[in-house]
Amino acid sequence: MRSSDYILETNDLTMEFKGFVAVSQVNLRVRRGHIHALIGPNGAGKTTCFNLLTKFLTPTAGRIVFDGHDITRETPVQVARRGIVRSFQISAVFPHLTVLENVRVALQRQRGHSFDFWRSERSLDGLNARAMELLDAVDLAGFAGKLAVELAYGRKRALEIATTLAMDPQLMLLDEPTQGMGLEDVDRTRALIKKVAADRTVLMVEHNMSVVASIADTITVLQRGATLAEGPYEQVSKNPAVIEAYMGSAQVELKGAH
Repeated sequence: MRSSDYILETNDLTMEFKGFVAVSQVNLRVRRGHIHALIGPNGAGKTTCFNLLTKFLTPTAGRIVFDGHDITRETPVQVARRGIVRSFQISAVFPHLTVLENVRVALQRQRGHSFDFWRSERSLDGLNARAMELLDAVDLAGFAGKLAVELAYGRKRALEIATTLAMDPQLMLLDEPTQGMGLEDVDRTRALIKKVAADRTVLMVEHNMSVVASIADTITVLQRGATLAEGPYEQVSKNPAVIEAYMGSAQVELKGAH
């Protein structure tokens, strides 16, 4: 397969903290237009990988190539401008702005005049149509006038995805998008991720194996900072090394998510 088929590639990506190797020679290849899941037991290095890809950390060794460009030494702002946008594990919305205003702020950032609250209300109204389109895409159009703090947890995460979409990402990084959700919210979020992935690439860290099994095209399993296995769910879930790594309840989850 040609390199251009992959929007993101890492070559021997390594991160060491004072002698502790958190990420060890990871070679990740994320295919353009696919949903790629990064899974592994707690402490496997998943969040450190995300921090390296979004440049919150600079790797000790290795390279990161995004859309043909070496971004290893770029800043978080530079990679965001290239189209890598991350949704955080903890919901990051402005609680006392309305749902519409939250998306509008993200649209302002994408247009390069971030947080210009001094701008007239009328000048911001031009962003409303696009903001409503994004809210409609995540099934929040009916909540546009509500304060974000009033939303149920699952809908707050949907709002966070809308604000991420407002940045017009080529590659959307989702960090534990269903963490802490009830079954109904998990199902809604699963459908939402599949919907937004129709015209972009998604790389997600996710513990819920039923979500991973149902929407991920490719799964990379990390253990102790290194790649343990990679492939489609059917293949990865039957890998003895993966089953052993998960053990206990997680092992049951792996087998039971078919």
